[in-house]
Amino acid sequence: MSEPLDIVVLGGGTAGWMAATALVSFIPQDRCRVRLVESDEIGIVGVGEATLPQMKNFNDAVGVGETEMMRATKGTFKLGIEFVDWGYKGSRYIHPFGVHGPADAGHIFHHQWLRALQRGWTSDLQEFSFAVQAARNGRFDFPEKDQSKINSTFSYAYHFDASLYSVFLRGLAEQRGVTRTEGKVKDVIQDPENGDVRSLVLESGETISADLFIDCSGFRSLLLNKTLGVAWEDWSKWLPCDRAFAVPSERDELSPYTRSTAMEAGWRWRIPLQHRTGNGYVCSSSFIKEDEAADALLRSLETKALAEPRMLKFQAGRRVVSWEKNCVALGLASGFLEPLESTSIYLIQVAVLQLLPLLPAKRIDPRLRDEFNRLIDKEYERIRDFLILHYKLNSRDDAEIWRYCAAMAVPESLTRKIEVFRHSGIIERYQGLFSPPSWLSVFTGQGLVPANYTPVADAMPEDRLISFLDALRTEIRDKVEGMPSHDGFIDGYCAMESPIVRVSEEAKL
Repeated sequence: MSEPLDIVVLGGGTAGWMAATALVSFIPQDRCRVRLVESDEIGIVGVGEATLPQMKNFNDAVGVGETEMMRATKGTFKLGIEFVDWGYKGSRYIHPFGVHGPADAGHIFHHQWLRALQRGWTSDLQEFSFAVQAARNGRFDFPEKDQSKINSTFSYAYHFDASLYSVFLRGLAEQRGVTRTEGKVKDVIQDPENGDVRSLVLESGETISADLFIDCSGFRSLLLNKTLGVAWEDWSKWLPCDRAFAVPSERDELSPYTRSTAMEAGWRWRIPLQHRTGNGYVCSSSFIKEDEAADALLRSLETKALAEPRMLKFQAGRRVVSWEKNCVALGLASGFLEPLESTSIYLIQVAVLQLLPLLPAKRIDPRLRDEFNRLIDKEYERIRDFLILHYKLNSRDDAEIWRYCAAMAVPESLTRKIEVFRHSGIIERYQGLFSPPSWLSVFTGQGLVPANYTPVADAMPEDRLISFLDALRTEIRDKVEGMPSHDGFIDGYCAMESPIVRVSEEAKL
C-alpha cells in the first residue's frame, strides 16, 4: 500500500475545522493524515451565523448529531430569508427553503398562478409557500416524510454561533484523528524547482511539511495569495458593499428566518439565536462614512446592544483559481461574497465536498486540479449572479446606492435570466445552489411579474384552476396553524443548557 497523503490545514475557524472534520470522517487514516495549524492569537472573522439547508446535509454526512450541535451552538431553525424594502420602500417578501405550490406541481405551478392573475384573480404567490407561511406565523416542525403531503414541501437550515460551531467541530475532529498544532507561521518554504509549498515554519521553530496544503487563513490568504501569488478577480462593480459592521444584542423574538432590511447605503441583517441576536450592517464606503454606518446600525437595534460594533473590511470577488500547485484555498482565503443569502459556509462546504473525490496521490495530477477549479468557478459565478439580482432588480429612488445598482450593467448571464423570465416566466434549471424556487422568490418579491406564461398551464379548466388555488391556500393555512411555535419547538428539542434570559417588553423600550 502506498504511503498516506499528508495534509496540513492552515487556519481554524469554520473553514479549517469543516475541512479537517470532513477529511477524517470520509478518508481512512491509513490513506490520509491530517494536521491543523492555528494560533489562538489570531482572531477569526466569525461570519456565517446563518446557513442554508445544505448545512444539514454536511452535518449528517460527517455524523454530527443535530440536537447536540444545536444545544452547543445555541442555535435556532431557519425556514428562509425575509427581505424588507429591497424592491421598493414598503416591500416585504421571504425567500423560502421550499417550493411554491403542492408537492407534485413541479415547475408549472407559478405559470398556473400567472394564468390566474391574468384572468383577474388576485393573490400573493407567497401564500402558496408552506415555508413562508410557517415563517410568517412563527411556527416550526420537521418536514413530513411523505412526499405527497403539503408539509413535505420545505426544508430548513440553522442559525448558530459560528465560533461555537468551530469549537464543536474541533472536538469531533480531534476525536477522529486530527492533530492540532498551536502556532503562528513565520515562513513558508517552497520547492525551488516547481514552486510547490513544501513546509511551514512556525515562530516556535517547528517545521511542518505536507503533500497538500489547505489554506483556511482567511482574508490574508497566506498560501494561495501571499506565497503563490494567485490574482484576485474584483466583482465590486456589481456588488459594491465593502464594509460590514457587526454587533450582538440581547435576545429577541425567535423568528424562524433571517431578516435582511435594505438601508441607505446597503442592508442590515438580523439573526435570532437562543442567547442573543446577531445584527450587522453591510454597506459601501462609497455611499456612507464608517462612523455614520456604525451609528445607523446601533439606532436600528430592536434590543440592547451587548458590545460596540466591530468593523470588517472586504471586497467582493474571488481568487482566479482556488487550487494552485499543491495548495487548495477554502472560505475567505478563496473569495468572499457578502452574506446576503447566507452563502459563506455553503461555499466552504461545497469546496470541501468537491475536493474529497479529487484528492491526489503524493504527486498531483493537474487534471484533478483543473476539474476542482472548474466546479468551484461555476458555484461562485452562479451565486454571484443571484446576489447581483437583488441589487439590480430594485425600483427605489431614495438613495444613491439603489439608483446606481438599478442602472448598472450586469453580467450577460444574469441579463439573459432576467429577460427570459420577464417575457415568459421561464427560469433556468441546473444542479447546485439556488434552484428555480429561489429565483422565483426574488423575481416576484421585487416586483417582476412575467408578461406571459407557458401554454401548458392552460391544460386545467379555468374554474377548476381557481378552486384548486383556493383549496391549496386553505390547506397550507390549516396545516401551519397546527404546527408548534418555533420557540416552543426549540425548548422541547434543543434548548441550550444555560438558562435563557428573556427580554421583557419594558427592557426593549
